Amino acid sequence: MPNSSEDDRHWPRAAASAVLFRGESVLLVERAEGPSEGLWTLPGGSIEFGETAEDAARREVHEETGLTSHIEGLAGVYDVIDHDEEGKVVLHYVIATYFGRADDGEPQARSDVREARFVALDTVKNLKLTHGTQFVVEHAWRLLAAGCSEATGPSRIEYNISG
Repeated sequence: MPNSSEDDRHWPRAAASAVLFRGESVLLVERAEGPSEGLWTLPGGSIEFGETAEDAARREVHEETGLTSHIEGLAGVYDVIDHDEEGKVVLHYVIATYFGRADDGEPQARSDVREARFVALDTVKNLKLTHGTQFVVEHAWRLLAAGCSEATGPSRIEYNISG
């Protein structure tokens, strides 16, 4: 077990996100603040007390883009762990990531989002993404294409915030 301190008692934090498709495009948001400022990622955020993870994913999509989610299944549960330059864990989220389709309408950047848009799957790799986003998008696309409702597989995305 990693070294822990009094500050660690608030970690890990529960979060939810959604990989939503429209045709062969995926909904992505560019963060406007925090450690992911300027990076593209999935809409998502913290799960509120008494809220299910799936409801949190739907709520976050609506809060950040104005769109309604049509969830088809669970893409996976991922640990996102950040370390500082000395190797100390500084952030740890456990994220339930759902996949499905978005309703009609154009996404609009809201809350902590600078921009929200559908991105062609073959161009996602050209964006400056948060670590693990491309993997999760590709994985969810395969699940959707196969008609699956949930997945198993790698669930750890760990990286240093300095790199």
